[in-house]
Amino acid sequence: MPDRKRIVVKCGTQLLTTPAGLNEGYIEQIAAQISSLIRDGAEVVLVSSGAVAAGRARLHLRGNQLTTRQVLAAVGQAPLIARYGTVFAAHDITVAQTLMSRADLTTRDGFLNARNALTGLLDQGVLPIANENDVVATEELRFGDNDPLSALIAQLVDADLLILLTGTDGLYTGDPRRHPDAELIRDGHVMTDEVLASAAGAAGAGGSGGVRSKVEAARSASFDGIEVVVAGGNLPDVLPRIAAGERLGTRFAPRQVTRTSRARWLSSAATERGTLRVDGGAKQALTDAGRSLLPAGICAVDGDFIRGDVVAVAGPDERVFARGLVNYASHDLVRILGRPSHLIASILDYEHGAEAVHRNNLVLLDSA
Repeated sequence: MPDRKRIVVKCGTQLLTTPAGLNEGYIEQIAAQISSLIRDGAEVVLVSSGAVAAGRARLHLRGNQLTTRQVLAAVGQAPLIARYGTVFAAHDITVAQTLMSRADLTTRDGFLNARNALTGLLDQGVLPIANENDVVATEELRFGDNDPLSALIAQLVDADLLILLTGTDGLYTGDPRRHPDAELIRDGHVMTDEVLASAAGAAGAGGSGGVRSKVEAARSASFDGIEVVVAGGNLPDVLPRIAAGERLGTRFAPRQVTRTSRARWLSSAATERGTLRVDGGAKQALTDAGRSLLPAGICAVDGDFIRGDVVAVAGPDERVFARGLVNYASHDLVRILGRPSHLIASILDYEHGAEAVHRNNLVLLDSA
């Protein structure tokens, strides 16, 4: 195995469940593969979907409303983690259930607490099994699916490799379920917005993710120096083969050196509470000159946030290229956007500095 000491593996609902409930045969297969990685010296975190589907098989509730998902997740988490506990015990591996929501991670303290818990489990030789905490998550602070959660966890634990297992062999130029001539994309970083639009199919049966979700998660992790592979979860021995360096599925090569823990927190999409849309001059000042973001360069404010929250910064093409800690609440930024900084105090009757986001609290997402 190459020098990949810490690996995050994400399995989706389509792989882990059937209409009758949990796919126990697949869970046994994936447990055997993860156990093989651990025996070879890797530390592994498993991000597992399936609780809502497992709960639905028992209660037969229909619909996808938040309350329904909360009820189903509460019922389904118990049989899901129990099954994992049984199959991994056969390999002498202890598992730990780790449930997270965006609300747990939007603050720096919450981010560090989650990081310490996960790394503490790994230090003890325990396999963390993570999932979104649907029981308490609100619509505003839900991850939506486990693709962004898996990228965040990879960032949390300083992973070397993130493997997103899916029902297809990787990412394609079109939806292979409807376009048999669609081609497998080997290099994920070549996916333009046009290719992504044609490739983005709906989530698999019972799941909530999709191609776009996987691409955004993979980009986020790869920008933090983590290798990401999107591959078919039903391929024989897919995890050991990828860990050994075999080229399967779609690969997102690491784009830059690993960041500090604070920079990883700032750069994560899971932490953001809103978006600042800036003009071309402001974007150039941030990316090329390393300057702070001033209100004068902001064109629009999206979301409801307070001073100190993490916000995304998007350019004229609406692509997010940076994230940082904002110095003003959203309702105040709306009043001062496009205005020179020396007018802030006269408009707001107070001032927290000339910058909307100071350079020291800003992280660029992709230097390329």
